[in-house]
Amino acid sequence: MDLIGLLKSQFLCHLVFCYVFIASGLIVNAIQLCTLLIWPVNKQLFRKINARLCYCVSSQLVMLLEWWSGTECTIYTDPKASPHYGKENAIVVLNHKFEIDFLCGWSLAERLGILGNSKVLAKKELAYVPIIGWMWYFVEMIFCTRKWEQDRQTVAKSLLHLRDYPEKYLFLIHCEGTRFTEKKHQISMQVAQAKGLPSLKHHLLPRTKGFAITVKCLRDVVPAVYDCTLNFRNNENPTLLGVLNGKKYHADCYVRRIPMEDIPEDEDKCSAWLHKLYQEKDAFQEEYYRTGVFPETPWVPPRRPWSLVNWLFWASLLLYPFFRFLVSMVSSGSSVTLASLVLIFCVASMGVRWMIGVTEIDKGSAYGNIDNKRKQTD
Repeated sequence: MDLIGLLKSQFLCHLVFCYVFIASGLIVNAIQLCTLLIWPVNKQLFRKINARLCYCVSSQLVMLLEWWSGTECTIYTDPKASPHYGKENAIVVLNHKFEIDFLCGWSLAERLGILGNSKVLAKKELAYVPIIGWMWYFVEMIFCTRKWEQDRQTVAKSLLHLRDYPEKYLFLIHCEGTRFTEKKHQISMQVAQAKGLPSLKHHLLPRTKGFAITVKCLRDVVPAVYDCTLNFRNNENPTLLGVLNGKKYHADCYVRRIPMEDIPEDEDKCSAWLHKLYQEKDAFQEEYYRTGVFPETPWVPPRRPWSLVNWLFWASLLLYPFFRFLVSMVSSGSSVTLASLVLIFCVASMGVRWMIGVTEIDKGSAYGNIDNKRKQTD
C-alpha cells in the first residue's frame, strides 16, 4: 500500500469526513426547516431552494466516490440517446445488487447536472435516518411501506405532486424491492415458478405495481424510462467502507432510453412489459459476465468539480472551530475532559459504522426473506 493509500485508510480522515458530513447536514436540515415558511407563499421557490440544499449534502457522498476513491463509471448507450440525458425528466430503473449502486446513480445524476433534483422511491424506514432521510422529506422523496394496500394511495398522491415540479429530475426506482442476495433470489425464483414466469439468474423478480403506478402518474410529464443495468469490472463487490478507505472501483452501466409511448398504459400489460424488461436485463448481465462489456458505445460523462468545491467549502467553514475545540480539550489536561474526548471519538466511530451499516447487504432489509414469502404478490 502506498503512502496516499495508507493515509486514506486512517480513521482520522474518516472522522473528518464524518464530522463535515454530519455538521453540514444538520445545518442544512435546520435551513430546510426554515424554508417551510416559503411553501405557502411560493411553492416552486421552496422546491428550487431545497434542491440546492439537497445538493450540499448528496454531493459530499459523490465527492467521496469520484474524488476520494477515484471510482470511474463508463456508460454504454446509444449515441443518439445521450443528448437527451440531463435535458429531460426520466424514470430510472436500476438493478439493486451492490452496496453502492445508489451512489453510482447519484454520480451519473451529478455528471448530468441534476443531482439536487434526483428523486427515489424508498422504504419508509429511511425517512427516519438523520440528515439523509430528513433532507429527503423536504425534496419530496416518495416513501413506501412496501405493503401495497397501504402504499397505493399515498404513493400515487406523492407522484402526482411531481407533475408540476419546476426543474428536470430523475426518478429512481428499484423494481426488485430489495437488494439482491442469494437467499432472496432463491425465494424470488420460487415465486416466479409459482406464477409461471421465466427464471432470472442475476435479478430478483420485479415488483410491478410500484412501477406501473409511477408510469401512470408521471406519463406526459416524463418522456422516457432509462433502463440502467450496473456491474463492476473484475467481479468486484464494492462497499461504502471501501470507498471511504479510498479504494478505486470501475463501474460499467448499460443505459437504454425507452420512450414512454413504448410502455403500455394498461396495468396488466405494463406489468408484463416490466417482466420482459428484466429478462432482457438478465441477458445483458449474463453477456457482461461472459465478455466484460455491455452492448452499445462506451461513454464517460466528464467529472464536474462542484462536488469537490462544495465539500471544500463546508470543510473550510467547519474544521477550524472543530480543531480549536480539540486543542482546547487536550491542552486543558483534565482527566474528565480527556475521558470525554475519548468518548466523543468512540461515539463518532460508532456513528460512522452505523451509517455505513445502513448500506451493507448483510444488514439489509428482511423484505423478501422466507418469513415474507407469502407477501410476495404483485
